[in-house]
Amino acid sequence: MHGVSLLFSLACGVSSSSIRTSPRLFLWPTPNERRRSHRKVRCAPITAQFELKRPPYPLDSLEPHMSRETVEHHWGRHHRGHVDALNAQIAGTQLQAMELEDVVIASYNKGSPQSPFVHAAQVWNHEFFWQSMKPGGGGKPSGKLMELIERDFGSFERMLKEFKEAASAQFGSGWAWLAYKANRLDVGNAVTPCPSEKDNKLVIAKTPNAVNPLVWDYSPLLAIDVWEHAYYLDHENRRADYASIFIEKLVSWDIVSSRLHTAMARAAERASEDGRRRQEDDVEITNSEAVEMYVDSDNDSESE
Repeated sequence: MHGVSLLFSLACGVSSSSIRTSPRLFLWPTPNERRRSHRKVRCAPITAQFELKRPPYPLDSLEPHMSRETVEHHWGRHHRGHVDALNAQIAGTQLQAMELEDVVIASYNKGSPQSPFVHAAQVWNHEFFWQSMKPGGGGKPSGKLMELIERDFGSFERMLKEFKEAASAQFGSGWAWLAYKANRLDVGNAVTPCPSEKDNKLVIAKTPNAVNPLVWDYSPLLAIDVWEHAYYLDHENRRADYASIFIEKLVSWDIVSSRLHTAMARAAERASEDGRRRQEDDVEITNSEAVEMYVDSDNDSESE
């Protein structure tokens, strides 16, 4: 079967009104805090705030495929709203000292999302979405990205079809993704998407609300926002038309390719680290068994 699409949704109820905040989430020290704990100098607490980042192009430069009105409404209202809400919710907590990606993963809380998750994930998702497009986008990728697309989906056209289907079929609000799957999931009470599938491959996924592949330890490569506000002004309720124009006219395959190289390097580094740890564990087990055999031998000698 060409191309394995992870067409699923995690019914995790991530609306901000339905999530309870657990104070335990904010107790563990961040790396910055551990480093600061060794310093003797007293200083005022750092109050970090996330900023609303502009799309990396003029707001009207995606026309005629995405109107300035849509970009201004989507970025200036919805994206901004999530930034403001996130800053308000993490003020005074340890989360405000973390990088945005770390806030997303920490507040996901292994499948039991905390209050900041919705806004942290949506800020991350929107920044990623704007960067996934460029004026004069579309066309076809090349190099390693095209090689893996053809390997994992059978053809570029097949991948486009599955991506559009994922975007169109997502029930209600959410996102569709192209991601690099390493299958290192460590989410105690969430379902691992296709855990038996081969690691290190491209997959397509659709997610509800704010959920993104970071929470499964996948590396997102491309995202399309299928919340209605992302396309209604230009396409009304024709989500399939919006998905087609996005993938054919707006995607920056250069950015997607760059993200793939980063994801593959990360996976290789982690595989190397895993191998080193297994070797250390094997040595420790071997040494432990040798000591146990030596002790048993001494006991046998004494009994004789």
